[in-house]
Amino acid sequence: MPVSDIPEIGLGTYENTDHDVCAWSVKTALNVGYRHVDTAQVYDNEAAVGEGIAASDAERDDIFVATKIDSRNLGYEEVLEHTQACMDRLGVDELDLLYVHWPIRTYDPENTLPAFDRLYEEGTIRHVGLSNYTPSLLEEALDILESPLYAHQVECHPLLQQDELRRHAREEGHYLVAYSPVIKGRVAEVPELVEVAERHGATPGQVSLAWLLSKENVVVIPKASSEDHIRENFAALDLTLDDADVELIDSIEREERLVDFDLAPWNN
Repeated sequence: MPVSDIPEIGLGTYENTDHDVCAWSVKTALNVGYRHVDTAQVYDNEAAVGEGIAASDAERDDIFVATKIDSRNLGYEEVLEHTQACMDRLGVDELDLLYVHWPIRTYDPENTLPAFDRLYEEGTIRHVGLSNYTPSLLEEALDILESPLYAHQVECHPLLQQDELRRHAREEGHYLVAYSPVIKGRVAEVPELVEVAERHGATPGQVSLAWLLSKENVVVIPKASSEDHIRENFAALDLTLDDADVELIDSIEREERLVDFDLAPWNN
């Protein structure tokens, strides 16, 4: 049977566009122990991800495969057509999780979301996800979706803690999937993370991941394309922070968003 829950840590593949490198990193991650792989149409690497999955030692039913429909393809019929194309590139006959990547361009909740409902009802996708929604757009989507929302993927890390969206995930019963969880490698620039890392004999990146994983309903998808980083990130599962560590990171007031929201509808 396929995995019933999303694994706590997944491999992010954003900007991993070299086919051979991407396929190798997916294969390596799965052989290390990852069981969650995240990609997207717009990343232009679904075929490489599929190749890595097929080449790994992991059984397909043990792997949680997630992808996202690009914002240019969110009309009702386009969602159905492009979902099949995604699965063909990935070499899978069902998707564990399918996201609306961004609620922009061709996104129309009254047309887009019913297509996701249909895919869910037909069993083509096991779970429905949304990505990069504001709280108000998330509420609107929940009013329209007939299938349960399983995950909301957003940028989330110690410098963008997303308190409101994390609270929403807890209250509504879905996961918050944190992308850029190690702040695109800038964790060493955050004194609180360095301090906690030194206490635990860990890296600042591992501390950032462990802090996120200490939060209810949060999972992480750090990007990595070298074996050292793949293993380092996965080892964060073995790091337990104490209450003082968590409180120190919670108290960070500095806030930095890494993703450019200029295209987002709330900035148009």
